[in-house]
Amino acid sequence: VQLQASGGGLAQAGGSLRLSCAIQGRPFGVLHVGWFRQAPGREREFVAAVTRSGGSTTYTDSVKGRFIISRDNAQNTVYLQMNRLKPEDTAVYYCAGDTGFVLRTGTKDYDYWGQGTQVTVSS
Repeated sequence: VQLQASGGGLAQAGGSLRLSCAIQGRPFGVLHVGWFRQAPGREREFVAAVTRSGGSTTYTDSVKGRFIISRDNAQNTVYLQMNRLKPEDTAVYYCAGDTGFVLRTGTKDYDYWGQGTQVTVSS
């Protein structure tokens, strides 16, 4: 399984970016997909996740109401729309796939990881 994250870049505080995660090598529908992020000197943390069907999502509290995770099963792609960005959102963002039964938020729960894409938010 290969996950390819893209869409990162530089944004001003209050701006928006949309990240994409393209998945190849396994039937897309068997994976829950999550987004995680890691800032310099910090642990990798959960951001958002979506179920196989796209029918259920979950978010960490700090991004609720600002970020939206979605998936297009026809395109084998998961998106993270990031709005009202803040400097504290600056991090490398990773997408990951989970073959588990329920939607999970722990880094150890996810079996497959992409390479990461840098998001930098200036104040």
